[in-house]
Amino acid sequence: MTEVDETLIAHMSNPQNYGAIAVPDAMGIGENPENGEKVIITLRVTKQGETPVIEDIKFQAIGCMTTVVAGSIITGEAKGIDFPTTQQLIAATMGMLENVPPEEAACSEMVALSLQAAIDTYGHKQKDPNFGTITYKIENSCVAEEKQ
Repeated sequence: MTEVDETLIAHMSNPQNYGAIAVPDAMGIGENPENGEKVIITLRVTKQGETPVIEDIKFQAIGCMTTVVAGSIITGEAKGIDFPTTQQLIAATMGMLENVPPEEAACSEMVALSLQAAIDTYGHKQKDPNFGTITYKIENSCVAEEKQ
């Protein structure tokens, strides 16, 4: 078994950061409009100077095991980093998905978009504490196209 396989199995068996922060500083939702699958990310944010930092992050998913694995991996990478670095993580994730068939990219895209939504929600809440929650919809389809 390869190291990648072992890592994926570890995240499937024991997803990291699964759950919700009771009183989050921000929440974001990624949604698949085709089938109703969703990922919700909640954040607890601190600041280093003026720069927001993800102190804690949790996710919940209504989706397949691939979505849970992607949520575990991406939230693990995001925990403890500042928002500019988180933006780089999101961009790198989305960039990697460009080379993956859409049906395989959909789950990771949903997690990345929910993280982006949480960051964007946080920014809006700094100006208006009553601001709601942002939801972004994925562009990839998790349904494989039939080959003719």
